[in-house]
Amino acid sequence: MVVHDASPAARALLVLEMIQNAPGITADRLAERLGLSDRAVRRHVGILREAGIPVESTRGRYGGYRIGRGLRLPPLMFTPTEALGLVMAVLEGHPAGEDDPVGQALGKIVRALPEPLARPADAVRRVPARGWHVVVPDVDVTLRLVQASDAGERVRLRYGHEPGREWDIELDPWAVVVRHRRWYVLGWSHDKDARRVLRVDRVRAVEVLPERFEPPVGLDALEAVEEQLSMGWKHSVEVLIDAPVEECRHWLPRSFGRLEEVDEHATRLVASTDEPEWYAAQLAHLPMSFRLVGSPEVRAAMDELGRRLLAAAE
Repeated sequence: MVVHDASPAARALLVLEMIQNAPGITADRLAERLGLSDRAVRRHVGILREAGIPVESTRGRYGGYRIGRGLRLPPLMFTPTEALGLVMAVLEGHPAGEDDPVGQALGKIVRALPEPLARPADAVRRVPARGWHVVVPDVDVTLRLVQASDAGERVRLRYGHEPGREWDIELDPWAVVVRHRRWYVLGWSHDKDARRVLRVDRVRAVEVLPERFEPPVGLDALEAVEEQLSMGWKHSVEVLIDAPVEECRHWLPRSFGRLEEVDEHATRLVASTDEPEWYAAQLAHLPMSFRLVGSPEVRAAMDELGRRLLAAAE
């Protein structure tokens, strides 16, 4: 990195960034990385100290510069990947709502970032989220998807479950959503001519295309993802529930299936599942009566669950 054409202030900030990233770095090493003389490095360290930043130095074989503790917080400097990684880490460990201390602190960090970093970081901070989530996708991939979604740019994705089983997808990325341990990108697939939900941790590469898009008006990204995830599984499910649709919505999350009003006293649940035993157990939690229509796999799972419950009661 050569910074001969940079202003003194810009050089001083680069010195600060390197000291922050590598505490104990020597003047010789700083000079080598920045393409400056040792004297110039010491001059820029002096500028930082005059600005109230506590840059400490120690002599000897293991000596060098580091940021000391002082009354004033030294400026925080992040690369785009670091900034987004920090926001993602906070979201992974804490919901970070607007009114709690973590959310407020995260907002302050985002507001302190320069505009090129703040925009994608804030977009990720505002990603709709539900439940706790621990599967963290590649930070650079997530950054590019969030930036493309925010800018309305079409992308070509290299997508696959594992190496050797990958394919290309041309997508309008409407939104990035976090839901129950997973990061998803919701958008319109031009290959399938249909709405798609893709797992971000399975995106291997992102290429931004020149075409632009506008997301659907009034899009509720989280609701759309949950609706999409409730369909397309191996075993179909249809249930008639003896309750109005609003009461059913209180007991059944959107990801459980699509609710259709039959009349003011009855609701139809249409869905699909890969886990009939789990689905049968969830239906058993309903406080109102219902009837299973078809769905032989779920019916068999309900029969088995009923026998187990009766045996336990006896």
